[in-house]
Amino acid sequence: MADCIFCRIVAGELPADVVARTPRCLAFRDLDPKAPTHVLVVPVDHIDHAGELGPEHADMLAEVFDTARTVAEGDGVAASGYRLVFNVGDDAGNTVPHLHLHVLGGRPMAWPPG
Repeated sequence: MADCIFCRIVAGELPADVVARTPRCLAFRDLDPKAPTHVLVVPVDHIDHAGELGPEHADMLAEVFDTARTVAEGDGVAASGYRLVFNVGDDAGNTVPHLHLHVLGGRPMAWPPG
């Protein structure tokens, strides 16, 4: 989708601090981090949000989660713990309509999230 900011990042049209790349996903640092580690893992193919996922997305989703684990290990937060978050819809704070998994870590996380 030509007007999607994450599609443009995936295509290399917009700059990003890329930390991992696989055939099916790209991981890059969030421009407005909420934790010392705040990386977004996005699929290369455009999907609006997690509410649109189905069984046909299983392999891509496994790669997204594997990339998130790799990011956590690379940033040194895997042992201490990290949070994975999908936001779906406006009320959840989903500001970019392209599926993305937030990898958050590097500090204790409040519960419930806030």
